[in-house]
Amino acid sequence: MIIKPKHTMYQTTVLEAGPDTVWAEVRNVLNLVKILFGDTVGDMTWVDGGSPDLVPSRYEFRMLHNGGLVQQEVAGRNEVERSLTYRTTAPVLCLYDYVATYRILPVTNDPGRSFMEYSREFMVTDDAEPEIVESLMTMMDHQISAVRDYFATPKPQ
Repeated sequence: MIIKPKHTMYQTTVLEAGPDTVWAEVRNVLNLVKILFGDTVGDMTWVDGGSPDLVPSRYEFRMLHNGGLVQQEVAGRNEVERSLTYRTTAPVLCLYDYVATYRILPVTNDPGRSFMEYSREFMVTDDAEPEIVESLMTMMDHQISAVRDYFATPKPQ
């Protein structure tokens, strides 16, 4: 039996908004999807009776460049720790067994800022191109930057 590698990524960033402000926005994972992917996704919706307030809760969105349907589920949420775990419920492109957790923490010496931890793990299919893992990791680097940039932008009052 061949044991396939599970790929992991752990990222952190400081956000220019307080933890309550950030959590109010990203506790609904569909808001985070929009921040992470921007205009490259569409048809974001809760499915099977899912909603931002229900755990577990399924949702899906479509990758516009290739039409790929991403099906995921909020698997856990902790309001006190401001953390959310989600996972894929069906393979997407060459990716499967994807599980991610993000957590929003206060910056203790600056209440107007917060610290985001984002961990992800996944596996890729046997037929995936050899460079796909590097491409996925690069995409994830861009995504954490997108979150940082989103909260650096002043919001209209």
